[in-house]
Amino acid sequence: MEFVDRKKEYDRLQKALVREKPQFIVVYGRRRIGKSTLIKKLMNFGRGDIYFLADRTSEPSQRQLFAATVDQVIEGFSTANYPTWESLLLSLNRSVDHRITVCLDEFPYLVKSCPALPSILQKLLDDKKLKFDLIICGSSQQMMQGFVLDSREPLYGRADEIMRMKPMEPAFVSQALHCEPEQAVREYAVWGGVPRYWELRSHYDSLHAAIDNLLLTPEGTLYEEPSKLLYDEMRDTVQASSILSFIGNGANKLSEIASRAEKQATDITSQLSRLKELGFINKEIPFGESEKKSKKGLYHISDPLLRFHYRYVLPYRSLIGLGNSKAVLNVFSNTESEYTSQIWEELCRNFISTNGFDGIMFQMASRWWGSYYDEVKGQYLPAELDVVAESFDGKHLFLGECKWQEHIDAKVELARLQAIANGLPFAKDHEMHYALFLRETPKNPDAVRLLYPDEVLAMP
Repeated sequence: MEFVDRKKEYDRLQKALVREKPQFIVVYGRRRIGKSTLIKKLMNFGRGDIYFLADRTSEPSQRQLFAATVDQVIEGFSTANYPTWESLLLSLNRSVDHRITVCLDEFPYLVKSCPALPSILQKLLDDKKLKFDLIICGSSQQMMQGFVLDSREPLYGRADEIMRMKPMEPAFVSQALHCEPEQAVREYAVWGGVPRYWELRSHYDSLHAAIDNLLLTPEGTLYEEPSKLLYDEMRDTVQASSILSFIGNGANKLSEIASRAEKQATDITSQLSRLKELGFINKEIPFGESEKKSKKGLYHISDPLLRFHYRYVLPYRSLIGLGNSKAVLNVFSNTESEYTSQIWEELCRNFISTNGFDGIMFQMASRWWGSYYDEVKGQYLPAELDVVAESFDGKHLFLGECKWQEHIDAKVELARLQAIANGLPFAKDHEMHYALFLRETPKNPDAVRLLYPDEVLAMP
């Protein structure tokens, strides 16, 4: 699969590498996010740049492997004995006669085998005598953050650039998989914004075939991916996985999650916060309420692959182990529209927050649920709104409904939105804006502004 986007990240690192003095750069992000691919694309191996991918072997083994890698650029380098990382790096520094870039990928593995390595790098960086740019890279977000963002750590304050690589925008799914926007929404709902997942998916003729071979087979490349993601970041992967399983199967309130875990709510809040920091889950608050004060907060799995795993893989592991993936794939097929609609809603909220509407820029869009006063029935009724956003000047309010199913009547949906708006206190004194986000043309399409996948997934 071709290298897709990452232009902002590429430009930022490239600008750093042409500065007058050698740079110390830190790049981190979850596994398979594209860190190594980006760095290798930046490096000039014809100039003598050195890329070293660490493993889990011992410190002496790591030093020997690194020296052997350098030997490919500086002939004879590996013949000498290097008893420490300091002697190895100093020797490399003396051996280079022009500025090159050196990357230590999966840096946490090196530190596990040699805890003194950050202090060694601190000394070399503080001496300001390095003749090469140094990039350290890692998939353990927790460890990489600790190395450079914790004031107690040796490398704190030393980095010239710190880049956390995040999942790519859904707009690039169409480009990566060469599919139409509607299909791209379906694909994103399973693979999310991780380029390596897209690459693996591209090896199969259909989404369902890819799911079957990659996710619903014990030998599948991504079958154990969630466990590996948690192992990279968590000491207690059992509790983290349990929490994700509870959320993935409908326990969205803090009290519900704690009840299923048979723990007090206070016992799981730190784990929830960590999962949220990592981008694995999010806490949703109804529009207009304070996150600190609201008691209506709902937790959801925000990462699509994790969401799929804890809904369709983990509950059916016995069936999958028996080789009956077809039964599980049938469960997915019967619920695919409802499953995809959740991701579709999130994409639509992001679209309004990013692009605005009717030439007006809006603050972060969110969902709303609660009660509104129905003027016709003369009573309060429960309701939900998929997309609600207020303009920055407080004068405009956007209400939107997201539908992934077929046979929608736009006139009926608009009437519902207007009825709810008339019964909402926070909608008063606002100029109202309405839209429907749909996958296909509805009945009465002229009734309201319509937005389809091609517009929602337009390239940024």
